[in-house]
Amino acid sequence: MESHENGIESSVEVELRGLSIYTHHGVSDSEQEVGQRLEFDVSFDVPDCDAVLTDRIEDTVDYGDVCDIVTLAATERSYRTLERLAQVIGQRLMERYGCASVRVRAAKPEPPLPLAIQEVAVEVVHERTDEPEEDGPEEV
Repeated sequence: MESHENGIESSVEVELRGLSIYTHHGVSDSEQEVGQRLEFDVSFDVPDCDAVLTDRIEDTVDYGDVCDIVTLAATERSYRTLERLAQVIGQRLMERYGCASVRVRAAKPEPPLPLAIQEVAVEVVHERTDEPEEDGPEEV
């Protein structure tokens, strides 16, 4: 959280919903070959977001850059599971923005199932843990 001189703390969370990307992910070979549209929802914290005070675009996250990160991860290779794809996207966002937490939801609005279903989706949550490193076994 950003602490300001007036004693008020601010935290910023960025959320992008409904980013639609044509991809080639899935369990079956036909899903990977033909491809399908996936929809992504992403949310993450923005540490040290000075834009709450400065109102300057360069002091916050560029939403276009976030979309580019998600799009690249979703199109540069194929994954069998949405879980792995969401994991990769979350890791890249954490690395790029130094977030403490990231939530990535990936949905197939037209899953290849013989049933009437609105969508299938997975959500992967990443949270940074700052566990102390162990020095080794304690001596008795």
